Amino acid sequence: MNQLLDLAPVLIFVVVFFTTDIYLATGALMAAVTVQVGVYLLLKKPVSRELQLTFWASLIFGGLTLAFRNETFIQWKPTIVNWLLAGSLIGSYYVGKKNLIEQLLSKQLTLVDEVWTRLNFGWALGFFIAGALNLIVAYNFSMEIWVTYKLVGGFALTFIYIVITMLYLAHKGFLDSEDTAIQKGIEVEDKS
Repeated sequence: MNQLLDLAPVLIFVVVFFTTDIYLATGALMAAVTVQVGVYLLLKKPVSRELQLTFWASLIFGGLTLAFRNETFIQWKPTIVNWLLAGSLIGSYYVGKKNLIEQLLSKQLTLVDEVWTRLNFGWALGFFIAGALNLIVAYNFSMEIWVTYKLVGGFALTFIYIVITMLYLAHKGFLDSEDTAIQKGIEVEDKS
């Protein structure tokens, strides 16, 4: 259900865009993200930081799009969200001395610090690239292509990052049994 709830605002945005225009689609996106947060709160489920960021970015950039009747604001929203996520990963590592990827996945994976650091910076790079690609599509293609990219591109990039992460972990032997992964992690740590 969470995946459907997470996908709903983007699907609503795309459907409304292709049946009306960018401004009604923007308003629908703002309403859908608000409903999404409300559903999480009603179900007493935690609202992730990423969803909070998406919620506020949708309201702010959607509001600017509607107020100024300028679609550039809503086109920048995915870039801002992605770059803030990238900045959060990097900033928390250097400023907060925390690895957000490790905090998120440490219950599922046992990895050494060096690998957690690579994953953290790898995902930060991925978010930066996603933001840059959004701008390339927004400024070089039609609104219809950008909206389609918004639906397909974001999910495709996330899937690609997950596959790359899994291939990296498998190649390094960290997806073996927990004991083997810990031993390999110690060996990696001892070599450095």
